[in-house]
Amino acid sequence: MTDATADEDALVRLLRPTRAVLFDFDGPVCDLFGGASTRDVADEVKRAARQHWGTLDPDVSACDDSHGILLRLRDMYDRRSPEHRSRRPLELAEGIVVRQEARAVAGARPTPYVGDLVEALLGLGMRVVMVSNNAEEPIRTYLKAHGLDTKFERVFGRDREDARRMKPDPHCIKRAREHLELPAASCLMVGDQLTDLKAARSAGTCFLGYTEDEAKAEEMRRSGADFVVSSHLAVLAAARRLLGSRVGERVM
Repeated sequence: MTDATADEDALVRLLRPTRAVLFDFDGPVCDLFGGASTRDVADEVKRAARQHWGTLDPDVSACDDSHGILLRLRDMYDRRSPEHRSRRPLELAEGIVVRQEARAVAGARPTPYVGDLVEALLGLGMRVVMVSNNAEEPIRTYLKAHGLDTKFERVFGRDREDARRMKPDPHCIKRAREHLELPAASCLMVGDQLTDLKAARSAGTCFLGYTEDEAKAEEMRRSGADFVVSSHLAVLAAARRLLGSRVGERVM
C-alpha cells in the first residue's frame, strides 16, 4: 500500500526549490478532446495535401492523429524528391489543426483541482506558464474563458512554421526558460505524456507526471520522472502544506 504521508513529503521536497511551473495544456489543465479521435482532422489534412502533392507517402496515409499528421507531412516535405514540393500543404494542415483545437476548447473540461493548484503555486511565489503542442491562440481562448488568463504568465505553444519542434523536442520549454530567466533545476514541468517527460529531460527541468494510467505512470517512473500523480489533489495538499510552513516561519 502507498504511504500517502511519504508521498506528500516527497512532493513537498519537489516543490520547495521550484520557482516556476510549466504546465502542459491538454491533460494537466483540461480534457481538450474528451477522449474523441482526431482521425477526421487527419483525413481532412490528407485530402488537402493530395490536392497539391498527389500521392502521399505510406506513413502519411496511415496516420490518423492530428499532431502526428503534422509531423508526417513535414517529414514527407523534407525527404529528397525529384520535384520541388510546395509548402502549401504544410500551411493548410496547420490551419486545419488550429481550427480543430479552437472548436475543441469550447467544450473542454477543466482538469479537477487545477484552478486551486495554480492559486496555491502563485501563493508560494511561483511563476506559472504553459508549454504545449497545441496552438497558442486556442489555449489563450480557453484560459480567458475559465478565468486563468491572468494566472498564466505566458503561453508557449506549437511552432506554426515547423511541426518538428513539438515535444518531445524541448523547443517550447527552452522558450519558456528564456522568458523566465531561471535555472533549469528551479523549473518543474507538469505533463501527461512520455513526450513531455523526454522534452523536460532534454531541457534539464524537473518533471511531474500526471496520469491515471498506471502502466504509463510506471513507464514515467522508469524513465526518470521526479514524481507521478493521478490527481492534482496530492500536489495541492503538498503546496498548501509548504505554504503553511512558510507562513509559520514568518510568524516565528
